[in-house]
Amino acid sequence: MSDKVAIVGVAQTRFCPKRADANVGELAYEVIEKVLKDTNLSIEKDIDNTISCSHDIWDGQTISDIGITDVAGGHLRTEEKMAMDGSTAVYYAAIGILSGEYDCTLVLAHTKMSQTDRHIVNNDAFDPIYSRMLGLDFTSAAALQARRYMHKYNISEKQFARVVMKNLGNAVSNPVACRYGHFGMDDILGSRMVADPLRDLDIAPDVDGAVAMIMVSGKKARQITDKPVWVQGIGTCYDAYYLGDRDLANCMALEKAAAQAYKMAGITNPAKDLDVVELSDEFSYQELLWLEGLGIAGPGRGGELTESGFTSKNGSLPVNPSGGVLSGVPANVMGLNRVAEAYLQVAGKAQDHQIPGANRALAQGHTGFCGQHQCVIVLGN
Repeated sequence: MSDKVAIVGVAQTRFCPKRADANVGELAYEVIEKVLKDTNLSIEKDIDNTISCSHDIWDGQTISDIGITDVAGGHLRTEEKMAMDGSTAVYYAAIGILSGEYDCTLVLAHTKMSQTDRHIVNNDAFDPIYSRMLGLDFTSAAALQARRYMHKYNISEKQFARVVMKNLGNAVSNPVACRYGHFGMDDILGSRMVADPLRDLDIAPDVDGAVAMIMVSGKKARQITDKPVWVQGIGTCYDAYYLGDRDLANCMALEKAAAQAYKMAGITNPAKDLDVVELSDEFSYQELLWLEGLGIAGPGRGGELTESGFTSKNGSLPVNPSGGVLSGVPANVMGLNRVAEAYLQVAGKAQDHQIPGANRALAQGHTGFCGQHQCVIVLGN
């Protein structure tokens, strides 16, 4: 068994609305080639297994990893697929290394959202008898959650807009971001209403892209680099499936996943013990709610915390200095991108959006409507 797990390299495509020049295999090759070159590793000699994250419906074919098997080194070798969120692929890779089964794992996530319609794809997540026929999708479900959150804690749309202003402003400094800019309150509140209370700028855009990562055992890490980034804590949890079985203003699954990760990492006060946080803010309100689930803000206090500047790039605990998912990250790729951005911060490689002195970072990913499944990963140097 390995005593530690480290990340030694990441590579990301530039996220954009449509990559007509590349199919999913070519997107995957783009990042795999780069991360192998950056780490001086080869699939034949060094990589024990590959874990990819994609989804059949998004790719439009059964067994969605079939399009990337060869470029990911899966021919006559171990290659496994996770569905829905790349953070869970990181969790799965860490378990495999800690068990002693693998020594060096290539993690990959890819999606071309431009190939289909997100509302049709996400409607398939709902129960086919009771709820799918209502036409629900992740956006309409998120609108229900946002409204419930606003009602329970008196959260305002302006507090949601503060998240958009912060994150899209941060994204200006991120070379892989798709949507960025310095927006004003009127710009955000004046954007098109999509599903009340969520507007265009409150919702992550549809984009294409891929992310690759190399994860290794402690022994292997020291052979590759003298500055590995260690996985210090991991945690996952599922909440109830039916929306009516949950109080959507709370996030029990995230609380439990965070508690697991904090215990492993020795974190007792996340607001003080962490240097940077990368959250999956597929919708603006989620950053506020997830901050509460992580114990960084008290119940109903996420909006006030953001307004105070605590989570700004120059604040006490920067949240999404990369621009987050609102800046444009594909479905399935979101969670792996969060871990990749957390890695870049701890490794001191985040370039223009680097947070000085970032020694410990948290990445959070989720899948399922209204954050049904949550994954938390703590990285440190």
